[in-house]
Amino acid sequence: MDSEMSAKGKRLAVLIDAENASADSIEALLKEATQFGTAHVKRIYGDWTNGQLTNWKAKLNKLAIQPIQQFRYTTGKNATDSALIIDAMDLLYTRNFDGFCIVSSDSDFTRLASRIRESGLEVYGFGEQKTPEAFVSACDKFIYTEGLKFLESCAEKQQKEPKSSISDPINTNKQPAKELQTTTEQSLKIDKKLLKLLKNAYEAIVGKDGWASLGTLGAQIKKLCPSFNHKSYGYSQLGKLLQATQAFDFKENPNHKNPKVKDFHVRHRTATSD
Repeated sequence: MDSEMSAKGKRLAVLIDAENASADSIEALLKEATQFGTAHVKRIYGDWTNGQLTNWKAKLNKLAIQPIQQFRYTTGKNATDSALIIDAMDLLYTRNFDGFCIVSSDSDFTRLASRIRESGLEVYGFGEQKTPEAFVSACDKFIYTEGLKFLESCAEKQQKEPKSSISDPINTNKQPAKELQTTTEQSLKIDKKLLKLLKNAYEAIVGKDGWASLGTLGAQIKKLCPSFNHKSYGYSQLGKLLQATQAFDFKENPNHKNPKVKDFHVRHRTATSD
């Protein structure tokens, strides 16, 4: 609860590159950003005389996003990037913010993200799967917008369907909740890069009994790979992603401070065969 309150108290600047971001995911994106803090500045950069940005215009007033006009002075030069970077540095020097959300799939913002982090502030990147790895790695956290749009569509469908009686996000005695997926469970099982990351994180924090706290595992994964986000794989919770890989066993224990709260633990299945 304390961490949630501290996150909500953080002041964020949300800077959007309209030419390298999708208007379709902006509502879900801003909702996701509330997990990191409150957006005190929301600006979007682009040449608004360009007809290609028409889809954005309907979103601006609705979401209180300030459009920043930037003309293209020459062909082949992106003046929008420069305007966003200059504004970001001006905001950084005010020392009024705790973090920045940079919305773009463009690697040109890699150095900007690194510079902001050097000043002790957090950087949250938002972009499409095509985003170059350099920019992804330069952020504290990077959220792929395809995953956000998928989860938003799932929520809309669930609202239209009758409510189920499932109460626990993880239950080893029941079938996992039926959840629409952007990737199939079979593809997750052969995603060697993901499986290696999960196993390395597990081995770094596993206890003598072979079990590790799900929360601690999630924190370790972030340390090893700041760009990791379970939502990028189409899952609303880390536990559900781990279930889909079929590489982990689960158990639940009562919380020591509050028995009504359940603590989930995981064990990598290779640990049982060692």
